[in-house]
Amino acid sequence: MDTSPYLARSQWMSLLAQADPAELALAMDAFAPPPDMSWLRPAQTGLYMLRGRVGGTGPQFNFGEITVTRCSVQAGGHIGHAWVRGGNTRHAELAALADALLQDAGQHEGLCLRVIEPLRRSLDRRRDQASREAAASKVEFFTVVRGE
Repeated sequence: MDTSPYLARSQWMSLLAQADPAELALAMDAFAPPPDMSWLRPAQTGLYMLRGRVGGTGPQFNFGEITVTRCSVQAGGHIGHAWVRGGNTRHAELAALADALLQDAGQHEGLCLRVIEPLRRSLDRRRDQASREAAASKVEFFTVVRGE
């Protein structure tokens, strides 16, 4: 497998899963699915148990469940996988197709420039915006010392 000069496979898969589905669909419009594409696992939605640790290092506990959608596709000689939060089957299908195409050396650079980089910039903007909104609501508490 050819590794990206920009991101490792695990990083681009994470980015595809966190991408806004509409932005991913728009970015992937320029890349037609190969004619020999076949779905190995059509998009399926189910639940995934989230685990946590008390204090971050303590004993594990079941935190709750989250809805996820997964699928796998074979495009040419490459197999792409995707797991995305929520029930958006189209998001999972596009992410799996992008994963498979990113493994193809002939399409890798074009996908990195036209899909991955814009999605990364968009995700960075959303994270920055969320960080600014959280910082704006920060409350400073202080202790008033009483005199005797």
